[in-house]
Amino acid sequence: MSVFDKAKDKAEQAIGAAKEKLGEKTGNQDLANSGRADQTEGQVKEAGHDLRDRAEGGVQDLKDKFTK
Repeated sequence: MSVFDKAKDKAEQAIGAAKEKLGEKTGNQDLANSGRADQTEGQVKEAGHDLRDRAEGGVQDLKDKFTK
């Protein structure tokens, strides 16, 4: 995962957390729910990027094994 992708995912999670807290403090349930959704979306994206990175690493390991 690129550093840029990781930063975007973390920022999305942080913004979501802020929206959730603000929504809870102001009694705006829609904002709180939107914040929770943003956090979840950021976590899912981050997990997807991590999985892709591990898969690419595994493919590279196989390539290295067969080219030696």
